[in-house]
Amino acid sequence: MRDAIARTLVRVLSVLIPRPPGRHSAEYLAAQTPEPALTPASPWSRPWTAPSAQEVRAVFRDERTQELPELQRERVYAAEFADLGLDYDFPTMPLSSVVVRERVAA
Repeated sequence: MRDAIARTLVRVLSVLIPRPPGRHSAEYLAAQTPEPALTPASPWSRPWTAPSAQEVRAVFRDERTQELPELQRERVYAAEFADLGLDYDFPTMPLSSVVVRERVAA
């Protein structure tokens, strides 16, 4: 008898209290579907912001810097690239003075 009363009570409650949508219902799937991930903008979609090759060559081929000693020439390059909005970090320095390599015994 208890089973019949329990089943009847469950049926009555299921009619009175609606259940949440099932896992395969359209409402449930719409609520669970994630939004597509935002992909980063392609660097090719925006205009080129760096100086052109002609501008860079003009800095290095400037006649008045050719006669200067190397350190002063590098400073002039740094100043001219700063005018173009670039950071110039002595690319003509020999790497052997900066990089220390350890010998590995074979």
